[in-house]
Amino acid sequence: MILVGADTALLEGLAQTLLGLEHDVLFAATVGEAGAMASDNVPALTVVSSAALEDAGFGASLPLKLGSALIVYGSSHDDQPFLPTRLQRATLAHLVLPLERHRLVALIQSFESRSRTTGRSMHEHIPDDVQPEV
Repeated sequence: MILVGADTALLEGLAQTLLGLEHDVLFAATVGEAGAMASDNVPALTVVSSAALEDAGFGASLPLKLGSALIVYGSSHDDQPFLPTRLQRATLAHLVLPLERHRLVALIQSFESRSRTTGRSMHEHIPDDVQPEV
């Protein structure tokens, strides 16, 4: 999972919560930086500030793969940037953080549960004794 935004205090608090739930968390200040960080390993879930998306402009490009999702957050309900169609389809929710941090955690848990059900889990831990021998 990658958290994108300039509010380091907010992102640090979210990261501590998510690390407590055993999620791997990366940070990026801008959308461009997030794209560069994730070029090798595309995150299943990206939490990005509406300000970072607006700064990136209409050509904003986040690393998304099949089955990945985007959560956009702002400081008020009016902070909903216009998103390109590709990003609109991948967006799970627009949240007001830190007020809706419990909703964020619930969305992440729901996303992870759905991913496990469909076989696109964020945490793919397969014990060695379950691996087929060839």
